[in-house]
Amino acid sequence: MMTRRSWVVYGMLAAIWAMLMVWQIAEHMRARQMFRNMVVEHGRSISTTCGLLMRARSFFGVVSRERLEAALNELVKTNELELRSIQLLNSAGEPVVSAGIPFELPHRNALEGGVLWSDSTVIVENPVDLGTNMPELILPRETREELRSLETNRAPAAITNLAATGTNALRRRYDWRGQGRPYWMKEEEYKALIEKKGAHSFVIVMSTEMAHRVALHDLWMRSIIALLGTMAVAGYGLAWRSLEKTSELQLRLVRASELNLHLKELNLAAAGLAHETRNPLNIIRGLAQLISKQQSASPEIQAKSREIINETDRVTAQLNEFINYSRPREVRRAPTDLSAMAAEVVRTLNFDIEEKSIVLQLQLDPLIIEADEQLLRQALFNLVLNAIQAVPARGIILIRASRRNNEEAFIEISDNGPGVPAENRAEIFKPYFTTNEEGTGLGLAVVQQIVLAHGWEIQCLPNEPAGALFRIAHIKVKHKD
Repeated sequence: MMTRRSWVVYGMLAAIWAMLMVWQIAEHMRARQMFRNMVVEHGRSISTTCGLLMRARSFFGVVSRERLEAALNELVKTNELELRSIQLLNSAGEPVVSAGIPFELPHRNALEGGVLWSDSTVIVENPVDLGTNMPELILPRETREELRSLETNRAPAAITNLAATGTNALRRRYDWRGQGRPYWMKEEEYKALIEKKGAHSFVIVMSTEMAHRVALHDLWMRSIIALLGTMAVAGYGLAWRSLEKTSELQLRLVRASELNLHLKELNLAAAGLAHETRNPLNIIRGLAQLISKQQSASPEIQAKSREIINETDRVTAQLNEFINYSRPREVRRAPTDLSAMAAEVVRTLNFDIEEKSIVLQLQLDPLIIEADEQLLRQALFNLVLNAIQAVPARGIILIRASRRNNEEAFIEISDNGPGVPAENRAEIFKPYFTTNEEGTGLGLAVVQQIVLAHGWEIQCLPNEPAGALFRIAHIKVKHKD
């Protein structure tokens, strides 16, 4: 269960992560909009350049359409990676000059602020700013020659009629560049010409590939930053969890150490009490034996005396097991011949084996292991005795020892008895747990204590098709020098 401090820490980490995500998303949107604005500004700068080009190539307010189209096509060709098309529109929104890839101009209402974005292109409309009072006329060659002929035919009469007005007035009337309509044209003709051929605005079509590419690169960079931030927050969370668990484990270790010390003291006191209890039991047993051997004692008294002797023997055996279990296990490792020691244990229990006509088989590889010979002999004795007590008459017991690999070996004691139920296999090594009415419940606990003191492992497994199997693993093999 998490503490209140942990909730605060995890909440702060979650808030930091959320702020980082929101910040990166906002920065990406801002950078994306900046890239779009840069594309639009670049398009407007191109239209401004085109306006300057028109001013440079105009003569008396007239620009050659052929020369302007050639210049605009060259401009599109030079910037073909980002510039797709250029159109010069009149006041009615009709194209006067076009260069680059042909495209259909959308309705002007679709352009928000003179800009229209699509998946692959952006359309930018920019009014023509030529620094004059009237728009430049984009005229083809035939129209320009017609204007020149009009000027040639009408100029002498105009000069004659206006001789009395003076030279300056004549120059102002004749020089019409930027000052109004030409004097030989009617007002209606001039307005119609301006509406049809006058430069009103530029429409630039630019590719958005570069903007998308830069925006994608920015998205990748910010995704990496977000990922690193997420990993950092997760790392801080795991570090805090580990710190919290470490603190909790340290506290539990301190408490366990105190409890272990208390249990050791109780264990010593109990062992001392058990040791002191054996002396009165021996006295009681001895007196009961004397009573049972008296000639004058009645059969009933002799029977009661034998019951006292049996009970004292049973209690003494339990006390011996308890003292043996409570004794500290100090392992003195030495090279031990496993086969010879197992054979010796079998000879010790030979009477019990013959009494039940048990078939005991030995499958022992010649192994020299590192173990405390006395403790290992006791562990094997308890395991084999437990198997003898479990199997029925004419039962089968197998003692097997072999290498697991070049460094380790294992020992198995199996039988064909009733076996150990699955729910009891984890409890069978606990003190005083037994399924045998005559057992003390400390035999297997002593075995586990000896095995763990050596750093080995013991398991209780089912023996197919019936019975139990006890395996001692991770026994270190002693190599010959």
